[in-house]
Order: sequence, then structure tokens, then C-alpha cells
Amino acid sequence: MNYTRMVIEKEAPEEYGYDRIRYNLSESSIADQKLSDIGLSLPDLTLFYGEHRGDRELRGLIAAQDAGIAPDDVLVTAGAAGALFIIATSLLSAGDHLVVIRPNYATNIETPRAIGCAISFVDLAFDEGFAIDVERVKAAMRPNTKLISVTCPHNPTGTMMSRTELDALVALAEASGCRLLVDETYRDLSYGRRLPSAASLSKKAISVSSLSKAFGIPGIRIGWLITRDAALQETFLAAKEQIGICGSVVDEGIARGVLEGRDAFLAKLLPEMAAAGTSSRPGSTASRWSTGCGPTAVSSASRASMSNPASTSTASMSGCWKITAPMSGPATGSKWKSAFSASASAGRRRPT
Repeated sequence: MNYTRMVIEKEAPEEYGYDRIRYNLSESSIADQKLSDIGLSLPDLTLFYGEHRGDRELRGLIAAQDAGIAPDDVLVTAGAAGALFIIATSLLSAGDHLVVIRPNYATNIETPRAIGCAISFVDLAFDEGFAIDVERVKAAMRPNTKLISVTCPHNPTGTMMSRTELDALVALAEASGCRLLVDETYRDLSYGRRLPSAASLSKKAISVSSLSKAFGIPGIRIGWLITRDAALQETFLAAKEQIGICGSVVDEGIARGVLEGRDAFLAKLLPEMAAAGTSSRPGSTASRWSTGCGPTAVSSASRASMSNPASTSTASMSGCWKITAPMSGPATGSKWKSAFSASASAGRRRPT
């Protein structure tokens, strides 16, 4: 592994210092929650080693969100970033090839690069609504392609694949014998009917998500990966055990409480975001824009960079500028934030 720090980490608000930031316009999640905000208090936990796969009840709550997923298909990780690291280091070796649909989350680019992989990018275009062209993905495949990487809802534009496009990517992975990795971190912020978890559709698909973005609790570092391939799940578990054995029982206890109240939390949050998103885009009918951002929500400066990824750095393209809703923040009592990057740290996505 040839590690180098990612720009998004060097310029992270927590690294710069929250006390030095008057207006934080670059956050990527809803407003950070306190335990009291979500109606939780810490029980008198025994601080032993937790289950290596993650708390069984927590995995059950995650699995219950999709038909065909069982608790043993779920591995709880240190945020989605931890899941992505486990996946990349378990599946990829130096000289392997992967296809990354870009823009994409930085870890999905930088970890394979640190391993020594060859990466082909399929760049999404602003003028095409960031739609995925499955034929272009197919054309980028090689005999040694091990992984196709995509985010849905798309990070950072918030656009959605159609069910037809998702099925086509699954079929491509199955026909090619490679894996399809779908980072679904923003899935709970989808408007209307959600797509099924990719992992529920095929043993060749791996889904990743977390509680960081939609629930505003990145401080507990809870994410997960899902695969219905039992042998591959065992490999992922071995990687987790060698990295850190298990997760924090405190973090997993909080996560369990949050997911027990998931439906009520989202039932209050999503209408607020939907109403604000509609009012910010009068006349917009683009159903592809699923998480409150659309053509009118992207700045002209970012439009140029997203339309021509080759003209920008990898770091900036792994996290282009985005708006999830009209600017708001803790000072107004809103539960969600703008994610429009407008400072020296602009264009950088935060870890999931």
C-alpha cells in the first residue's frame, strides 16, 4: 500500500478547526445530532468486545430494510469509509483493473490507487443530467476487471439511477464475473420510492451505507457492507478482524437506537427537504434529481469542472460541488445543511 493523504482529509473542517469556522457551507450531511436531539441516552453498557460481525440486533435492523437480506449478510464497519477500505483491500491486488463511474467518493479512487490498481473512469456529464451510460461502462471493462464502482444516489450530485440502469449494471457484473460496488450512503434521503439495495439483487453486488449522512451522526462511526456471497463475507470479516477485531459497543448501541426510530425520523425529515428542494427549483420536473439538487442547484464554476473532469484534480473530482437544499444550518434549527462548497475547502466531500 502506497498511502498518501487525500485532500478532502487535509482540508476537512474538523482538521481546520470548527472553532475557526463561522459559516460552514461545505458539510455533506444533515445537521450533526446530539443524543438528546434523537431522544437517546446511554444505557449502562458492559464494555466488552462486541460481536465481530456487529451487534446482532443492529444487523437485523439493517437487513430488514430489504427483502432477501439476512443479518448474516451484513458486516458492521467503521463508517462506510471502513467498509470501502475492507472491500478494496480484500478484492483488489496490484495490477488489477476496476471501472469507476466518476465523480465518485474519494476512497473508491485513492485506495485502489494505493494498492497499485489500474483505473478506468467513466465520467458523468452535467449536460446529460449525470446519467449513467451502461454501454460506456461495458466498453471500459477489461479481462482483468475486478470491480465496477458507482454511487447511488450519486455522490455528489444527488442524481438517481433508474431501476433499469441498476439492473443493467448488475447483469454486466454477472456476465463479466466481476463485482459491482454500490455506495448507497445517501439512499435514505431518496425522494419517493427507493431503489432496492444492490446486494439484494445479486451475489455479485455489494452494497455500502452508513448513518453519517442521512442521520447526522458521523461521530459514532457506524457503517456497513452487505453481500449475499457467504464466502466473500467471510473474507470481509477476516479483514475487519485483522484491522480492529470488532466495533465499539457504545457506537453500535447508539446506532441500534437510531435505527429503531428510523421510520419516524425520516418521516419528519424527508418532507421538509422535499418542500425546500421543490421551492428552490421552480418549474423543475427532473425526477432524476433525488436528493434535492438539480441543474439549477449547481454553480457555473462547478458545472465546468464536472463537465470536463480531466481539467481538474482527482481530489476535486471525487467530490464536486453540491447543494442538497437551500442553505440552512444549526442556527436556524434546521435538521439538514447545505452542502454547497464555497470556500478554500470547496469541492471536497467528507468521509462517510
